Amino acid sequence: MIYSQSELLALVEQAIVSNRWKREPEGLYAPIEYVLSLGGKRVRPSLVLMACNLFTDDLTEALKAGLAIEVFHNFTLLHDDIMDNADTRRGYATVHKRWNNNTAILSGDAMLIEAYKLLATVKSERFSEILKVFTTTADEVCKGQQYDMEFEKRNDVGLDEYMEMIRLKTAVLLACSLKIGALIGGASEADANTLYNCGINMGLSFQLRDDYLDAFGDPKVFGKNIGGDILCGKKCYLLLSALELAKGDTKSELDSLLALDNATHRDKKINGVIDIYRKLDVDKRCEAQVSAYLLKAITCLDKLDVPAERLEPLKTLIKAMSNRKK
Repeated sequence: MIYSQSELLALVEQAIVSNRWKREPEGLYAPIEYVLSLGGKRVRPSLVLMACNLFTDDLTEALKAGLAIEVFHNFTLLHDDIMDNADTRRGYATVHKRWNNNTAILSGDAMLIEAYKLLATVKSERFSEILKVFTTTADEVCKGQQYDMEFEKRNDVGLDEYMEMIRLKTAVLLACSLKIGALIGGASEADANTLYNCGINMGLSFQLRDDYLDAFGDPKVFGKNIGGDILCGKKCYLLLSALELAKGDTKSELDSLLALDNATHRDKKINGVIDIYRKLDVDKRCEAQVSAYLLKAITCLDKLDVPAERLEPLKTLIKAMSNRKK
């Protein structure tokens, strides 16, 4: 049986609801239940299930692993929101705003432990491989977050450094999801590694698309105002490309715009920087990179020893993520 994305999403949502998050002390577990109830794309657990379904129809153990990865992902969001001092997540108050920082830190810690507890319930002859991939990924995600924070204070960040940062912060967890699903499904080592590489390219394409939408997305579709990265001076692909390409008067103008006060010159700053992006064609450069990594991800799938019809749900999801409007 080949499961559709909607069918897999329903399985994931049911698993989240069925898990007993209402525990004591309530102050520790209520925030966990809250953040997991906010929804989201559930991309990572869906990838676990899709990868497993490439090789088997039995998704029982993959669902456990998918839930573990989703809990881990949301743990990182709890702590990221504190570091970013974010007020909202998916349109709702972040945990540290609804409760407080200490609660968000401790509940996040509990989620990390819960992720490992859930993973430990997976019954597989390849559990040691699964645990190694998961643990290595958890370490890499932390490294990626650290680099991201350090980049905020640096003015000499290069594009190569940025691509490595987003590989660690974003791509490796998608790659981990695919590889763990493949291992549970009984994939060969070669196919499991190919799916891991697919996930890396998928993650890079996804993040670069996110960078693009922050400046060039339609606010009505994107779900938030454009220019957020510009206002906070985030070292994204567009800005780093512009800083690399800008020369002479254009470089001086870009530096002046970036130095403007957000409160008094918000629109001028955003519109001016976006105009320079267009002048330097960094929007087209970014779109080209999104397409290039998408092609690499799809090419990886074509190398798998799997019937073509089983690949379609995964191909559709990867293309949708790289071409999304929000």
